[in-house]
Amino acid sequence: MSDLSFEQMLEESFKTIHNGEVVEGTVIDVKEDEIILNIGYKADGIITRSEYTNEQNADLRELVHPGDTMEAKVMKVNDGDGQVLLTYKRLAAEKGNKRLEEAFNTQEVLKAPVVQVLTGGLSVVVDEARVFIPASLVSDTYEKNLEKYAGQEIEFVITEFNPRRRRIIGDRKQILVARKAEQQKELFERIHVGDTVEGVVKNVTDFGAFIDLGGADGLLHISEMSWGHVENPKKVFKVGEKLNVLIKDIKGEKIALSLKFEDQNPWLTAADKYAVGNVVEGRVARMTDFGAFVELEPGVDALLHVSQISREHVEKPSDVLSIGQEIEAKVVDFNGEDKKISLSMKALQSNETAGDVADVDIDAVAAEEE
Repeated sequence: MSDLSFEQMLEESFKTIHNGEVVEGTVIDVKEDEIILNIGYKADGIITRSEYTNEQNADLRELVHPGDTMEAKVMKVNDGDGQVLLTYKRLAAEKGNKRLEEAFNTQEVLKAPVVQVLTGGLSVVVDEARVFIPASLVSDTYEKNLEKYAGQEIEFVITEFNPRRRRIIGDRKQILVARKAEQQKELFERIHVGDTVEGVVKNVTDFGAFIDLGGADGLLHISEMSWGHVENPKKVFKVGEKLNVLIKDIKGEKIALSLKFEDQNPWLTAADKYAVGNVVEGRVARMTDFGAFVELEPGVDALLHVSQISREHVEKPSDVLSIGQEIEAKVVDFNGEDKKISLSMKALQSNETAGDVADVDIDAVAAEEE
């Protein structure tokens, strides 16, 4: 019992309290699993761990200290040991429910930690009052695994408030949708074709990558990923990677992106590097029956016609060449306007002149490939 004067004890002997009453007291002792309060009554008040917090292993000595003042609700005037059984948690939950009701009526955006990840959604706590956020209302996109939200502080609004039926429902999705709509509006007002903007790789597919531009996603098609050939986008880009991309086109809400910046166009310097008569090195990129296409550098391919592979007769390029093979050849024709280059290995194998090998009709050969 607390150390009281005779007058105080006499006064408290006449004081009465009732179940459900809210009382204020001073902490006089704290144990690992219970708190003892002087509530100005002939008996002290007791708050057990389970009536103070939902944390089963909490050490109350770390949370409450002698001399602290706190409010609690009377659960039982006499717990059988002559003490008053109190609850702090339930009173806090009642106050929390009032807070949630106000937020429901005003559609205030609340912020609270996720205390539990359930099969069908998330459980958050606002001033000891629990709110359930169904999985369908957690995000604006489908999320199979909600475990990443455990312990996170998230924002939501109350869309249903019925504490009697224990139905207090939160919605995070509508906040995300509204914010993205605003971000999208701001983005489309800001960007124009030809702009360079920063984005984050959101998803990678076989045909391209979707880039989050902060308000809308743009498509970086596989054909726009490099001046050279990209075989597999998934080997080039990773989700979460930041990129500076070029706005190639905007049609409605669709944004086409590119990494083929004009100042990096290899054809800008190709006329000098691949002038007729120059001897160049390249890699066999692909082959057809009429010739092999040689990559001189990313974005610059040249045709090595089957008739220009060797002085000896070659039936098919694949008979003497292989994909990925490095070769050396002479440039026998250059057409910068149409971006076409013709090579000859045969010209390096004899004293034949360029005129002997320049009779290959590049346009006709290209038409055959198409």
